[in-house]
Formats: sequence, C-alpha cells, structure tokens
Amino acid sequence: MIDTELRNIPFSPPDIKEAEIEEVIKAMKSGWITTGPRTKELEKRIAKYVGTNKAVCLNSATAAMELTLRILGIGPGDEVITSAYTYTASASVIEHVGAKIVLVDTAPDSFEMDYSKLSDAISEKTKAIIPVDIAGKMCDYDTIFEIVESKKELFKPNNELQGLFNRVIVMTDAAHAFGAERQGLNCGQVADFTCFSFHAVKNFTTAEGGAVVWRNDDGLDDEWLYKQFMLYSLHGQSKDALAKTQKGSWEYDIVYPAYKCNMTDIMASIGLIQLDRYKGLLERRKEIIEMYDKALLPIGIHSLQHYGEGFSSSGHLYLLRIPDTSEEKRNEIIIKMADSGVACNVHYKPLPMFTAYKNLGFDIKDYPNAYSQYANEVTLPLHTLLSDEDIECVVENLKRIIDEISGGVQNV
Repeated sequence: MIDTELRNIPFSPPDIKEAEIEEVIKAMKSGWITTGPRTKELEKRIAKYVGTNKAVCLNSATAAMELTLRILGIGPGDEVITSAYTYTASASVIEHVGAKIVLVDTAPDSFEMDYSKLSDAISEKTKAIIPVDIAGKMCDYDTIFEIVESKKELFKPNNELQGLFNRVIVMTDAAHAFGAERQGLNCGQVADFTCFSFHAVKNFTTAEGGAVVWRNDDGLDDEWLYKQFMLYSLHGQSKDALAKTQKGSWEYDIVYPAYKCNMTDIMASIGLIQLDRYKGLLERRKEIIEMYDKALLPIGIHSLQHYGEGFSSSGHLYLLRIPDTSEEKRNEIIIKMADSGVACNVHYKPLPMFTAYKNLGFDIKDYPNAYSQYANEVTLPLHTLLSDEDIECVVENLKRIIDEISGGVQNV
C-alpha cells in the first residue's frame, strides 16, 4: 500500500544532473559567459534535432514570437489570431507589436481552437495565426493550412517578405512541444515559424530561454533571416560580442534601434547537456503518462491524448478533466491535493477572464467552450524526477479526494 500522506511531490522541478552543472562551470571558467560559442553550438544542434536549416536561440519563447512578428513587418492595422485557451504570451506579443488580438474559442471538449471559427475569424487584415501546441501535442496543421489556403484571396501583403508567403502566416507557439511529432514531421518542420520555450519548467531547459526555427521549403533566405534575428535581439548591432573579439574588429554599426533578448553561453551550456539526455527524458515522460492513463481513464476521468496513430506529444503536461465538476469543486480538489503533499495546477485560465484582456474588450461569455475546458481541468505533476511510487501516490490521493468531494470516483 502506498503511503499517500507523507510524500512531497512538487509540480514541475527542473531535471538537472551533475553533467549540466559541470558544463556550466566550464562555461564560467572559459571566460565567455554571454552569447558565444556554446550558444552557436546549441543553435546548430537544435536545428539538426528538429530538422531545419537554422535555429535561433533567444532568452524566451516570448521573445522568439515577438521578434518573428516584427521581422515579418506585422504591426498597427494588422490582425493576428490565436486561441483564447493559452498562456498570455501567445497573445501579449500581438499587443506588443501594435496589431489587434483576435481570440478564437476552443472546439467543444477540446483544448485546440475551433477550426470553423478560425476560418470565420480571418479577414483582409489578418497577417498571422498563432496556433498553440498545448501540453506538447501538435495541432491539426492539415486543417489549419487548408483554412489558410482557402482564404488566400483575402491576404494583402504589407511587404516583400509577407508577399513571399502570399497567405496568412502560421507561427506556432510550441512552448510545450519541443520533441513532438505529427505525421512523420517534427515540431518545427510544419508551421512556417515555430517558437519553443526552454524555461525552467519545460521538458528541455536552459533555465530561461527559447528558440525559433522555420520551414526549409518556404523560399526564405536562411542566412538573411538568421541575421535579422541577430540584429533584432542585440540592439540592431551589426556585430555580436564574439565577432567583435576578432583582431581589429571593434567597430560596428547600429542598423536599427532594436531589442535585447539574446541567449547566453551559461544558459546554452545547460541546453547542450539536456539535448544529450533528451531522448531518455521523453521516454520517461511517456511512461508516466501511460501510468496515469491506465489508472485514471477507466474511472471516467478524461485526459488529453498524447500518443496515437500518426502523432506523438512531447508529454509536457498531463491535463485532465473531471466530468460534472464545477470550478469551485475543482479548486477544492487542488487545495486538498496540496494539503496531501501533491502540487497540482490549472492549464489554462482562458485569456478573457484576466483583467488585461477584459480591458481590451474580451468577455469570457463569448468563449463558452474555453470556459468549459477550464472549469473542471486539473494538471497533475509530470516530470522526470517522479518515481513510479510518486505516480501511485498522486493517483491514490486524487481518487480519495474526488471520493470525498463528489461522493465516489465512479460517479464523476
């Protein structure tokens, strides 16, 4: 019998081993701790892992998304569509560049956008769509691109780069999905641009950090585009610090009054080791998800399907929904789980429920499916420091607490 009372099970601690620590020490002793050789090496290895020609490492997925929008020339007068059911970064970057945020409700009983409503939301002002690969599962990109192509006549490019696509651009918030696959393609090979997060709670971490990749078949000039990300992320400076160390190479130009969001070699050194370990990390996440599914699905609890024919998630989050449970009861379950030593979470509170988005004119009443997903959603701990006994403890506590609150797990 598992002792369900004495464990302390955190929600999502980073899985850092001695190898990562040693590599950070090497970086610090090297005399090069900002953007330098380790960052460039991590970019090359990420591009190889994903299967793209280039990758750009930055200090967050948020920066990756915002810089992509800016390089594409999307701004005031334009519209960008994203999901109402996501973290704020998916939408805040649209506001940052001065474009209009257009939120789309989820489909009934789904964490993905309602694609029929996505189609209706596209207008002559729409320049990009930001799908969200929530929990690490890639969206239905076949449908998304069918919609984009069907609305091609509405697209009015603002510049030469947009004209190269000659349709609405698909830029994915894949903060959760590094390592996911769909129909034989890796996450990063499907959307026009794909932005990853390497934050401390992610499967693959550099403490803070992120990356952007782009498809190899869109006709983009890879070297030119990579240089744009370098310029935009380093104040518009024509040479980075590494290039300036070359003999006689102190002089540089500022070609654009840009931003500061580069990755450092200290961060990249963590990522280089994490990438060595990543296959095993993904395998362990799959084992944990299968354990949860085996224990919880037969009793009527619903969860996001991470693995199936033609797709494999990165297994980032274990999202479950408890049928016939109100928002208040859901919150009570999370509190009681915490009292039992198990940290749970909610992914996500829909954007129209937050003050910032209410102030922009959004109302949760216009997004009933997103609210329904949220109201009874609980995210269980899912990370590679969990033991099998920890998983059993989480499951037993959840069953017991639902029984206390709802009068029996079989009746949920």
